[in-house]
Amino acid sequence: MTPGPTDIALPAGAAADLPPPPSLLRRAWGGVRRFAKRSPMAAFWGVVSFLILMMAILAPVIAPYDPLKADFRAMNKPPIEGHVFGTDQIGRDTLSRTIHGSRTSLIVAISAVLLGTTLGSLWGLASGFLGGRFDIISQRIIEFLQAFPDLILAMAIAMALGSGTTTVIIAIAITRIPFGGRVIRSVVLSLKEMSFVEAARNLGASNLRIMAFHILPQCVAPFLILATTHLGVAIIIEASLGFLGVGIPPPTPTWGNMLSDALNAGLVPPWWLVLFPGVAITITVLAFNLFGDGIRDALDPRLRGST
Repeated sequence: MTPGPTDIALPAGAAADLPPPPSLLRRAWGGVRRFAKRSPMAAFWGVVSFLILMMAILAPVIAPYDPLKADFRAMNKPPIEGHVFGTDQIGRDTLSRTIHGSRTSLIVAISAVLLGTTLGSLWGLASGFLGGRFDIISQRIIEFLQAFPDLILAMAIAMALGSGTTTVIIAIAITRIPFGGRVIRSVVLSLKEMSFVEAARNLGASNLRIMAFHILPQCVAPFLILATTHLGVAIIIEASLGFLGVGIPPPTPTWGNMLSDALNAGLVPPWWLVLFPGVAITITVLAFNLFGDGIRDALDPRLRGST
């Protein structure tokens, strides 16, 4: 009888000479270094995205003033000492409102993208695997949702449900559902014909078990790509809803609300009330979009070998 792999004895002391497996932290750091070496520009914008996230998390600590506190002795002041970003029409510090606005905007964007992409991915998983009439009806619903521009659809939902943070999250999440459904469905259609799925089916695995344990893990990379690339879109939609007056109501500081308030500051809005929240939106969207492109290139096997 030919000895199996477990029947082969190692020489004495050989096990002690084997190097210990690398820790999880070391493997993660190695992955970060390889990503930075392969895509230095995406890594740079990843650092910018991380700094923006830290600014949002530490907003109560690093903001120099209360973003809601009015100072009628310093109304519409340009950037000066003590108020480096100036003040608005009721004397609130623009820097503090910009910092706290990042927290509100990112909470809404991240929550909406995770909710919408997750629901869409699960829908696409079931639609692609089960097929038949369920798949046909699902695709018609997704096509109906995609027929509307994202901002128009989100605005209609927000106006129907009323103002509030939860309403804005739901409205933006619904606009993300079709994208998750389409992408994950295409992945599932290619996976369900593979041999490992046939083997699981021949062993008596149910459809639910095959979807949960054999196909769903293969959808993690497309899910991460979708989530990172759609964060920028969600931030723009949230800012647009706030600017149009159907987003998170004042006095909660958001970048969209700040731009909307700037238009009410006078016939010609003070430049600092428009510039700083506008720059914050631009840098944040650019950072998440370019970082998401780098993650897509790193996780896509078709692009991995070409970089």
